[in-house]
Amino acid sequence: MTEVASPEQMLFASTAQAFLEKEASLTRVRELHAEGASFDPGWWRRAAELGWTSLLVPEELGGGSVSGNGVEDLALVAEQIGRTVAPGPLHPVSTVLAGLVDASDSERHAELIEALVSGETVASWAVCEPGSSWNPLHANATATPTDGGFRIDGVKDRVEAGAQSAVLLVTARVGDDLRQFLVPTDAAGVSITEQRSVDLVKRYARVEFDGVVVDESAAVGTTADTAALIGRQAQVAQILQCAEVVGILDTVVGFTIQWAFDRHSFGRPLASYQALKHRFADLKIWLEACRAATRAAVTAVADRSPGAAFAVSVAKSYVGEHAAPMIQHAVQLHGGIGVTWEHDLHLYLRRATLYRSMLGTPEDHNLRVYALSEELESAS
Repeated sequence: MTEVASPEQMLFASTAQAFLEKEASLTRVRELHAEGASFDPGWWRRAAELGWTSLLVPEELGGGSVSGNGVEDLALVAEQIGRTVAPGPLHPVSTVLAGLVDASDSERHAELIEALVSGETVASWAVCEPGSSWNPLHANATATPTDGGFRIDGVKDRVEAGAQSAVLLVTARVGDDLRQFLVPTDAAGVSITEQRSVDLVKRYARVEFDGVVVDESAAVGTTADTAALIGRQAQVAQILQCAEVVGILDTVVGFTIQWAFDRHSFGRPLASYQALKHRFADLKIWLEACRAATRAAVTAVADRSPGAAFAVSVAKSYVGEHAAPMIQHAVQLHGGIGVTWEHDLHLYLRRATLYRSMLGTPEDHNLRVYALSEELESAS
């Protein structure tokens, strides 16, 4: 997905791939599903030791990246995760870290950043609310100022790894202003109900906040920079989804083509039939378009380009629209075996289908692209 620019980056990507193949294979995903588990905390700590959690964190706060471009390195990891639809809280932890390190008061949260980088603590972004479409700047949850702190009330849902998290980064309204707060999941008044998803191991949660009192130090950033922080967090979360789906599609298209060469009909490999060649050509074209759109979005976010929001929405829309139908094509090309529980295709289809609806559907992002286009046109 992202171009490997140096031997160090190539080593980093290959190490991540080897680690995932050994400890987070498709077999392990099925085992976790059978156990009713999401991910192994010990496994996540080992992943953190490989540097996955430090990529967006500056060196002065205990982080660092292989190439010096943490966003691109993180996208490489996400792509490798897609190849085995591995479990783990890479997305929520990275999203929270993106907000914490960019906040004007990041040093105040140095202890939590260190715990997240080490893998000892898991955190998630509580931004979605029941019955609402994707808009990270929308919040019905409220934070009422009190003596020395805030009282938080409201409901969030679709909180990834919410039941496994020690801390939630919660968006809430303070009067007419939007702010973010770090809320421990064991605080009085926090109620968590786990939500299953179509994916075998991805778990989400509905979180209710009933008079949850937090200190003033729980606020992240200032009122003035909250919108920018949320925008950055959303971009990081969305490109990670796109990069992971590119890894999924690359893997699915690869083993589907190989299946067509291995499987014979009337003495000829399936890949030799003209009608199937056209379908494989279509899959390859769509794959490369998904890869290119995602690469452009990753580059824009890494460079903090003024057009990053536009590029991310383009990628999220295109990848979300094409991924699931592409895998459905792969199912059909496999024939009857493609629809069985034993075949791995449905594991990839589940993850791609889930990501299509999370953090904005293609329809949501089409509208976003249109709105941003109008803004750019009026400004020129």
